[in-house]
Amino acid sequence: MWCHRAMLRALRPVCRRSSSTAGPATPVEPSSSAEPPPPPAELPPRPHVPVMPAEVCSLLALRPGDTVIDMTFGAGGHTERLLESVPGLTVYALDRDPSAFARARRLSAEWRGSGRVVPLLGRFSELPRLLTEAGVRPGSVSAAVLDCGCCSTQLEDAGRGFSLARDGPLDMRMDGQRATDAPTAAQLLAHASEASLARIIRAYGEEPMARKIARAIVEARYMLRPLRTTGELAQLVRAVCQRERRDKLGRPAHAATRTFQALRIFVNDELNQLQAGVAAAHGALRPAGRLAALSFHSLEDRVLKEALQASPLSEEAGRRHRTGRHGAALCAPDPALLPPAQLKRWRPVNRRVLVPSEQEVAHNPRSRSAKLRVAEKCGGEEEL
Repeated sequence: MWCHRAMLRALRPVCRRSSSTAGPATPVEPSSSAEPPPPPAELPPRPHVPVMPAEVCSLLALRPGDTVIDMTFGAGGHTERLLESVPGLTVYALDRDPSAFARARRLSAEWRGSGRVVPLLGRFSELPRLLTEAGVRPGSVSAAVLDCGCCSTQLEDAGRGFSLARDGPLDMRMDGQRATDAPTAAQLLAHASEASLARIIRAYGEEPMARKIARAIVEARYMLRPLRTTGELAQLVRAVCQRERRDKLGRPAHAATRTFQALRIFVNDELNQLQAGVAAAHGALRPAGRLAALSFHSLEDRVLKEALQASPLSEEAGRRHRTGRHGAALCAPDPALLPPAQLKRWRPVNRRVLVPSEQEVAHNPRSRSAKLRVAEKCGGEEEL
């Protein structure tokens, strides 16, 4: 997005430094005079539950023997439901997280014979190359599933630095140690300017107090107490915000939720990767092949909505192409003569965005903000 590549270039020398030189983490004292809250208690891990699996399986309209790409394998929830619902599927399981890749390899061994799971390790932008190396021709895949955001297994692992509920190092890299030249969240907080931090937190977290939070983070540096753990950052943001917040279900929400989201999105370049993922899915799918995309916050949903819109041409613009000055019908323009941006790429399957049922939200609260969009790839003879 706006500054991601430039800031990565600035932080690259920092990323190459050995993390072994870092001293022990020092807690940051909040500037508020109020009594700081106790550190978050360690919670037992919750089982992974895929979001809206029945809707995804139904709307993809798969047949026995089809080929599917699970573009965000994670804990394998959607892949397993697809394999159980349609016999003989081949699922190419993509994930940028090495631990998810290891889970995909285990699932591949379990399903050998009744279905195929082909693990792929990489980002959305690397999918075309990975499919070519796996022998998959462009335009031959039946369907794809894209589940944005963090996997529950990443949130449950304190060492990954994604969770507010579990104190751990401020890492937040979905690629783990594989991302050698990407900054950790701790390196970003230690070296980015106050103005850059404010823009990141405001743009990627939609946080109204971004400027105050950025100033507090920089002040912590001047106190020679850089933030190194999730608990330290959460405590600092909570001291800055102070006011109680609530989620969409009316439950108390942590004040640092949006800040954590912003740092995670920036560190992993998620929105640019999401755009690349939709383009990669389009190239891999056959005509009328379907993409089911799940988003969990407005930034992701906005990218998906724009990428999956039926046509860049408005209905009025389309009428002007088809009628003359006095309303006489004209031939539709030759697609070969129009710029590619004016051709339809996707046709929506569900006209309205789907959301989880009340029963699913009660069973799996993490699904409460999910939105499902399903679209199919337009063929070569679609109208303009």
